[in-house]
Amino acid sequence: MALTSGLGGQLSIDLGALARNWRALDKVSAGALTGAVVKADAYGTGITVASKALHAAGARFFFVATPDEGMAVRAAVPEAHIFVMNGLYPGAANLYIRQNLMPVLCSVEMLEEWLAKCLERNEAYPSAFHFDTGINRLGFRLNEAGFVRERIEALGYAPQMLMSHLACADQPNHEKNRTQLALFGSVMTQFQGIPASLANSAGLMSGRDYHFQMVRPGISLYGGRALVGRKNPMAAVVTLHVPILQVKEARTGETVGYGAGYSLSRDSRLAIISHGYADGFFRSLSATNSRPGGKVAIRGKLFPVIGRVSMDQVVVDITELGPDIPKPGEGAEVLGANISVDDQGDAAGTIGYEVLTSLKGRYNRNYVGDGNLPPA
Repeated sequence: MALTSGLGGQLSIDLGALARNWRALDKVSAGALTGAVVKADAYGTGITVASKALHAAGARFFFVATPDEGMAVRAAVPEAHIFVMNGLYPGAANLYIRQNLMPVLCSVEMLEEWLAKCLERNEAYPSAFHFDTGINRLGFRLNEAGFVRERIEALGYAPQMLMSHLACADQPNHEKNRTQLALFGSVMTQFQGIPASLANSAGLMSGRDYHFQMVRPGISLYGGRALVGRKNPMAAVVTLHVPILQVKEARTGETVGYGAGYSLSRDSRLAIISHGYADGFFRSLSATNSRPGGKVAIRGKLFPVIGRVSMDQVVVDITELGPDIPKPGEGAEVLGANISVDDQGDAAGTIGYEVLTSLKGRYNRNYVGDGNLPPA
């Protein structure tokens, strides 16, 4: 692939694929509302553009981690319903109210601060309540449910939604999922008539028992794998091509990269590409003679990274390409039709989530596809 604009890497984000993924998940979750998780800069795709595309596809409920992210969505989609999953930041209630953001309250301290602000202004500002059913991150403890219920009943306040989060949803048969489902059900009995949300992407795909009134997909929207051991049905959203800087010949016994941890066992042809850990290509994708690293695709074929990944460059062994030598400036595929975000994540010993959210490198961003389709 020849690069057509700019001199650096080309990061393309397919808004049409993003919209199709949301609509596909919305069909699976029929009977429940389908939100959209756009935290972490919409998983590296750009929170402003992605939020607009998801709204055009039909999403009305958005989930962010921080109030800053919430404000970005509010500016992009003024009519959005926005939940801030990290809860109420201390002293920030006025900001949430001014920006019409709903904190996902997860502690008694947060609850008291929010209720105090509601009393001060004589208005029941909306929020959600998050109960920890076994992941031990944010959330009210289960034994606090009675106190929370009594506290809000005394004031005539009701949350917009009850939430919890699955610890092992990527493994659909894990016993922890059923345990958390039962515990969440026990919380719901104490808050009759309040809508509930438990399912992330993996929970959404695991079965209707986890859907309740709203699902909140994240990774699947952006083309990543949600369930371990199953074929990923989602359309790829992100592709990344970076330029080849030089092609050179190297001899048997010569070493490649910092640390001299890779020695050539044959005469080789190497491509040096303009990409490194400063661009989100992890050092764990480095290769030694005893451990393979990552791969990139050149002219539709996969080739191994050799030696250590450096800040700005990666070396790829393209000997098997034969005499058809690439030219400087030609593109190497880091993500795309031949290598998914999950392929790179697996090779790096991490997950596609981290690959996507690390795409903050020196790229020319290009939004393609029709992300402004009207709701179906």
